[in-house]
Amino acid sequence: MPGDDIEIESLRLDKWLWAARLFKTRGLAAQAVRGGKVQVEGQHSKPGRHIAPGTLLYIRRGTFEIEIRVNSITPRRGPAPQAALLYEETPRSIEARAARAERNRARAGAEARPRGIGRPTKRDRRELARLKGH
Repeated sequence: MPGDDIEIESLRLDKWLWAARLFKTRGLAAQAVRGGKVQVEGQHSKPGRHIAPGTLLYIRRGTFEIEIRVNSITPRRGPAPQAALLYEETPRSIEARAARAERNRARAGAEARPRGIGRPTKRDRRELARLKGH
């Protein structure tokens, strides 16, 4: 496409987050930045702040937390494989995410309730009624 080879040095934070497919719309990206869910170099920012390659971003969405470094800037939202090349996750973030996933797996296993404990099922109630002679 004509104009694809245009090199830009910086871009608005909300527009870059949208182009990198970290948020579905630019409005949601701006809302997250205003709400303090996105930090630039460890500090809260505004959606209009310009970022450049090498900028460190911390993004929090619910239980999802990620720390990324901006690799390149593009003003257009492209396909997902292209968007994934715009940033890279830091090793510290990868380790933290893996540890969090492991904790969640362990917690899910500990909270799993063995069958038969707690409220009886319909089948269990019928069996009890049959044994009691009702």
